[in-house]
Amino acid sequence: MLPNVARRSVVRGVGGYLPPKCITNADLATNLDTTDEWIVERTGMKQRHVLADGQNTSDLAAEAAKLALADAGFDVQTIDLIVVATVTPDHPFPATAARVQAKIGASKAFAFDVNAVCSGFIYALSVADQYLKTGMAKRVLVIGADAMSKIVDWNDRATAVLFGDGAGALVLEAVDESHVDYERGIHSTHLFSDGCHYDLLYVNTDLATAAQPGHVHMQGREIFKSAIKLIGEAVETVLSSNNITIADIDWFVPHQANLRIIEGISVHFKIPMEKMVVTVDRHSNTSAATIPLALWEAARDGRIQKNHQVVLEAMGGGLTWASALVKW
Repeated sequence: MLPNVARRSVVRGVGGYLPPKCITNADLATNLDTTDEWIVERTGMKQRHVLADGQNTSDLAAEAAKLALADAGFDVQTIDLIVVATVTPDHPFPATAARVQAKIGASKAFAFDVNAVCSGFIYALSVADQYLKTGMAKRVLVIGADAMSKIVDWNDRATAVLFGDGAGALVLEAVDESHVDYERGIHSTHLFSDGCHYDLLYVNTDLATAAQPGHVHMQGREIFKSAIKLIGEAVETVLSSNNITIADIDWFVPHQANLRIIEGISVHFKIPMEKMVVTVDRHSNTSAATIPLALWEAARDGRIQKNHQVVLEAMGGGLTWASALVKW
């Protein structure tokens, strides 16, 4: 493929995986000063999936990848690149993507991780899109996978109720402007960050001093206020960049951090909740995995169909926030 050929990254397959172990709000209430009603009222969450004994982030990612490849109908040896968005790698190094590469047998791919916390999947999608557009890759596997149960303090009511584990994956393929599918695929991605606000959401592990493993710390009220504002800006950017309106969008797939945030975005933009893909009640917040898991569910049950216009949006620690427009 020549560098000056116009290309677009088209979605060919989608997959997802949730570990079988499930913790309900009632389960949490046995050890925390909380109730199912308290959690649902504030977050919309009813349950979350967590790693089984012996499982790790790469295991979740590999299972999602296999399903995405099967959905695409592609041989794993045709994958050129694997990008994994995660904040809970199996180890500080090697990259979780390299472990996924080995587990699925993608011996011809190169692989690396991206860390942008809950915005990570859109960041990874943007990176993959650049490799495909420039002709440096023909087929890319993009995965969002996190095992938040590894870094949550299960004795902290403020964070223990919020997070779960899971993975979702997309298989992307580059097509040139002569291809029948050229109008489909990723139309734009928009990435933002502001490291001055890192202390709103972070993990207090200090590798430099070999401190003990840390836990998630969050200023919930500030995160909520920032989310409505920053996600709103990201959505406005994707709309203006593509010269479209809310009415032109078939589906919004938000990061599943909190149902109240999703409802706030719905009110702000006058988006009917029926257009929002919502999984937070069953999956809770799986960080980089929430968006691809939601895409997997909505594509599998027939809501998202070919040629539907889909807006993705997220905000996470960093702070980072992002949006994208994908024509399915």
